[in-house]
Amino acid sequence: MRRNLTAYLFLAPFLLLFIVFIVVPIVLGLWISLHTWNPILPTKPFVGLDNYADLFTPGTLTGDNFWQSMGATGIFTIATFPLMLAVPLALASLLNRNIRGGSAFRSSLFAPYVLGVAVVGVMWNFFLNPQLGVVNAALQALGFEETIPWTSAMPWAWVSLVAVTVWWTAGFNTVILLAGMKGINPDLYDAAAVDGAGVWTRFWHITLPGLRPVMLFVTTLTVISSANMFGQSYLITQGGPGERTRTVIMYIAEEGLANQQMGPAAAMSYVLFAFLAIISIINFRVQREK
Repeated sequence: MRRNLTAYLFLAPFLLLFIVFIVVPIVLGLWISLHTWNPILPTKPFVGLDNYADLFTPGTLTGDNFWQSMGATGIFTIATFPLMLAVPLALASLLNRNIRGGSAFRSSLFAPYVLGVAVVGVMWNFFLNPQLGVVNAALQALGFEETIPWTSAMPWAWVSLVAVTVWWTAGFNTVILLAGMKGINPDLYDAAAVDGAGVWTRFWHITLPGLRPVMLFVTTLTVISSANMFGQSYLITQGGPGERTRTVIMYIAEEGLANQQMGPAAAMSYVLFAFLAIISIINFRVQREK
């Protein structure tokens, strides 16, 4: 009993923070989603599942905007997911070799990740400005006469958001994958080389299977973080052109904070959570079966 009490005492600070900042908001958010919840009104009428029904009823303003923003989020997730795996995997494979300056290169790759989204958004909004941006100025100096609307026209807005996100976050996945590669037994590579296996064969049959637990973590985290993208779109394209890059988190924030419609916003959050939970479960099952 004394050992158990000591353990719970050590756990108490975390458990307190977890309950206050995770459990309570989850329960409160679910309660809000069942009401017409406007913070400035004295009454919050109970509406049951009406807020959820509106999201799945064709023709409703909230539902149409929600699914349009879900579509934009899906486009961003599908566009970034392959790059957020392929680029870090290639970089980690390069850094896994004994190359000169590997530590400095690894630090430079991870450096953008420590920047806050506000810094990244403001910086790249300046760089990608169609009229005054550094990127267009550099392209024109190289002989490109056309001014590319990086943030104000399609498909350039998506290209900008995907490229900035990969530049910003690829270092994190690279470090995680590199740590996984360091944990693979080097004797396996030596034995494969003796048997005549080439670089690609060793990568396909040793590296990738050895990285499966790490890949499960990386793929799940990448999908969740991509589906929750907010800052890049809010600061770089402002959801434009039109509302074509307005992600679901942007719309939830707009509906809940700007329009004071907390009930529908909470309902949207739980629908998004359900989608991400399903995707995560499928990913876990597929990886586990392999």
